[in-house]
Amino acid sequence: MANIKSQIKRNKQNEVARERNKAVKSEIRTRTKNAVSAAGTENEESALRAAMKRIDKAAAKKVIHKNQAANKKSGLMKRINALKTNA
Repeated sequence: MANIKSQIKRNKQNEVARERNKAVKSEIRTRTKNAVSAAGTENEESALRAAMKRIDKAAAKKVIHKNQAANKKSGLMKRINALKTNA
């Protein structure tokens, strides 16, 4: 346990940031799953838009790296396009 006042504050801030980042990453996974499951339905476009928006927001807030965001978006589009062609 830290004894220094500034380190105690830093630990609290890190914990808050960790919880926030965990929630954002979880939401990205959920929105991605929703977009994949909505492929081929009438809400496909809105689900895909919501997933892309959430990924971009996470990258803008530095929760994930911008290259990781690009990779996630690219992978999501590949999965959806593959589902469309197979269906």
